[in-house]
Amino acid sequence: MTSPLLLVTEVPVSPDAFGPALTALRSQPPAGAVHYRGTEASTVLELAPLRNLAQLDELTPRWPALAAELAPLSVGDIRRQVLEFVEAPKPVAGELPETPYIQLRHVEVKPAVKQDYLEWRVGTIFAEVHKSERVEAFLAYHSLLSTEPGVTFVSGFSCTPEEYLPTFASERYAEIARQAHPRFVTDDGLYTRIYRRADG
Repeated sequence: MTSPLLLVTEVPVSPDAFGPALTALRSQPPAGAVHYRGTEASTVLELAPLRNLAQLDELTPRWPALAAELAPLSVGDIRRQVLEFVEAPKPVAGELPETPYIQLRHVEVKPAVKQDYLEWRVGTIFAEVHKSERVEAFLAYHSLLSTEPGVTFVSGFSCTPEEYLPTFASERYAEIARQAHPRFVTDDGLYTRIYRRADG
């Protein structure tokens, strides 16, 4: 069952520091945490399922020592946020996708039209996701504790990124993007990032 909350931690690191940074994150990680490396930028990503916000009390004592260990490996500060699960157009058996790759897709939605957006995306974005055989998991979250407000989709896939990307590069999806902006989404916070699971 998909976790109700998701703790997302991302650290930009030197290209030669991914291994040590991953080792640091894997030292006393949150239960169920999964680690990834950025395919487009030198970052290490940790996704950790949470039952509730009270669970953060168990995790925060680890953070000062972790920050000190990561500091000499990093080229920027730690990014950390809590996302709240909304729905799963393509659900997963466990708490997180088990695919070799994930993509984070983020948009900032205007609060005044949020409910309209939630209804609109079912017949547009989600319809395209359902048609795609390459998209194996697709989970929708909304920021709960974050300086980066908005909607985050976690999309899981097993094919190469080159095979996956055409799913969101079709003429139909371009039309969906034109419908979304500026009606629902702002100019801020729009990004897509692909990560490869760090096994071993």
